[in-house]
Amino acid sequence: MVEITETVLRDGHQSLIATRMRTRDMLPAAERLDAIGYRSLEVWGGATFDVALRFLREDPWERLRSLKKAMPRTPLQMLLRGQNLVGYRHYPDDVVRKFVAESARQGIDIFRVFDALNDPRNMEVALDAVRRAGARAQGTICYTQSPVHTLPAFVDLGRRLAELGADELCVKDMAGFLPPTEGAALVRALVKEVGLPVVVHTHSSSGMSTMTCLAVAEAGATAVDSALSPFSGGASQPPTETLVGAMQHTPLDPKLDLNALADLASYFATVLEKYRPLLNLRSLQTDPGILTHQVPGGMLSNLLSQLQEQDALGRLTEVLAEVPRVRADLGYPPLVTPTSQIVGIQAVLNVLTGGRYRQVTKEVRDYVRGLYGTPPAPIDPELKSKVLAFGEPAITGRPADLLPPEFEKMLGEVRALVPAADDAEALSYALFPVVYRSYRSAVDRGLTSDVLTSAALGVVGALRAPAPTPGVPAAEGGSSGGGSIWAHEGRARLQNQRRWIDASHHRSGR
Repeated sequence: MVEITETVLRDGHQSLIATRMRTRDMLPAAERLDAIGYRSLEVWGGATFDVALRFLREDPWERLRSLKKAMPRTPLQMLLRGQNLVGYRHYPDDVVRKFVAESARQGIDIFRVFDALNDPRNMEVALDAVRRAGARAQGTICYTQSPVHTLPAFVDLGRRLAELGADELCVKDMAGFLPPTEGAALVRALVKEVGLPVVVHTHSSSGMSTMTCLAVAEAGATAVDSALSPFSGGASQPPTETLVGAMQHTPLDPKLDLNALADLASYFATVLEKYRPLLNLRSLQTDPGILTHQVPGGMLSNLLSQLQEQDALGRLTEVLAEVPRVRADLGYPPLVTPTSQIVGIQAVLNVLTGGRYRQVTKEVRDYVRGLYGTPPAPIDPELKSKVLAFGEPAITGRPADLLPPEFEKMLGEVRALVPAADDAEALSYALFPVVYRSYRSAVDRGLTSDVLTSAALGVVGALRAPAPTPGVPAAEGGSSGGGSIWAHEGRARLQNQRRWIDASHHRSGR
């Protein structure tokens, strides 16, 4: 039997609609999700924390509490970026321990801990904190392909994670190019040599994910990740219903009810309709080119945005050719947050500035100095010499050892803003000080999640409303098309709330 980790509430919408699903659209399905019999539900971590505060004006901790209350039976899971937590830099050990303990207290049962460089030193404190919190520690191997990422190397990393206290292992194929045969061989080796349960996470970008999930299941994987069909495929995971159907009535059968899954898929299809303006067609397309350039879907979206800002979309082919060269120069880091951004931005600069490393980003300089950890392979000597010529010394120890404790300082600062702030709010502030200040300011002005939803509904309705038909009265012409209901609801909500919003703005202007 193979178990299923459902990603529709985290990676599914992160991969397809930029992590914009709101808690209010999750909760109506919570009871049914909880009754399915999943191994776990991935509901938190990754980009959800940042996006909730920055764009949705939601408290990510409140989301976690609400989901835990609504789904008490199924273990809840999160993605944790090792020493980076859910942010984009290394945080001090005291912040890491506080964050893990608070996350476990508020509802996280399984922590998938990874590091962008597969550097165990960047995972050890988080893994220890998970164990101390009484939760399940899932040590993660970021899968990639390079001359140094061999089967023995991955097995050695698995052994090291087991030594650090991992309860189980995850093979994280963030770009979606893990071949079925290689995936099966890796799972068999990890099960045999390390002896821990192995979970496999992949993406559908290259079109291989469903085949790979079946292959690793046959090879002995304990579980695989999938997303309910409306939020599956392309840059997301393979569809849950398809995998369950493919394994039904076999020794691998996950024993999940396809009718119940279909009912949930129908619900999330209606949710997707709300967010369809955020759905980029490219994120749903199969791109076998990833087998050569290894650029994950999220990284490709960032590259496209950067090139579009420079009116240089026509140079995408050059940038995709430059990405593997930059990656080789930097010692073959796996392309996952934050290394995907580090490599991608530098590749764009190398192409657009007319010379390789004519400009070097601060992030590349920090990376070369060792502030992100130890790369899988040596850095190009010429690039290293150029970077270190800036006068900043290289470091060889664990990067977080250079960071002084920070939590008590952040607690004091956030209580200057919110006198009754608890540890959770202090952690939000510690991770994203500028974003948290903006979030608190918006909430204090009444720009809550409901108000922003109302505004968004009105905009979506206006965008979707059909163009007037000559000779047809407006009321009749507006009765067709999918946007009129949304436009009406958005206008109604905004009308009801306008007086409050205006009053809030008036108060803030005094």
